[in-house]
Amino acid sequence: MDWTELKYMIGILVAVVLGFAIGYERKMRFKEAGIRTHTIVCVGSALIMVVSKYGFADTDSADASRVAAQIVSGIGFLGAGIIVYRRQEIHGLTTAAGVWATSGVGMAAGAGMYAVAVGAAVTIIFVQCLFHLKCRLFRTKKYFQIRICFTSGATACGKVKELFHTDRFNRLVIERKGQDTVYHATLNTDEEYSSSRLNEIMEENPFIRSIERCDET
Repeated sequence: MDWTELKYMIGILVAVVLGFAIGYERKMRFKEAGIRTHTIVCVGSALIMVVSKYGFADTDSADASRVAAQIVSGIGFLGAGIIVYRRQEIHGLTTAAGVWATSGVGMAAGAGMYAVAVGAAVTIIFVQCLFHLKCRLFRTKKYFQIRICFTSGATACGKVKELFHTDRFNRLVIERKGQDTVYHATLNTDEEYSSSRLNEIMEENPFIRSIERCDET
């Protein structure tokens, strides 16, 4: 090992530190990929970048960008394993994008672009922290599903929509029970109703027979 190879190792060690920092932020939020994943991705990308840039310097026909270009597609397969579809929601998409961006940090470190690598890592961590602030601007609107059963009346449907601040029913089943027409409706609302509030709604509106809140839509 000569001094040149030791210089290459600096880039890999920088990748270790930056990958650890990005992974630590993800681990603190209990995400699918944490410290080990981000560190290994960053180090691996830096190593491949070093080999691609310097490992074939004595070969006239070698294209230094060819090996490094495979990092992008390779990390894409890793990211696909992180993304899962569960309970009608997509999980892990941001973490997968973070792993992909971390590979870019490792590539910059391996290429000797230390200022770019550090700046990109700081930017990634800053953006992740910024978007997790409890600010209405960055908060995804959450909807709750309500199943309600009520008897029909002149203003029953309109009253139910007014109570739950919605303009339509997602699903509506109408059936006859003796002299009554019974509605079984499903609707979405952006307000989270407590059990006590739902009881109050039923007491104040006798035409409502039952209300069921479904937290997972």
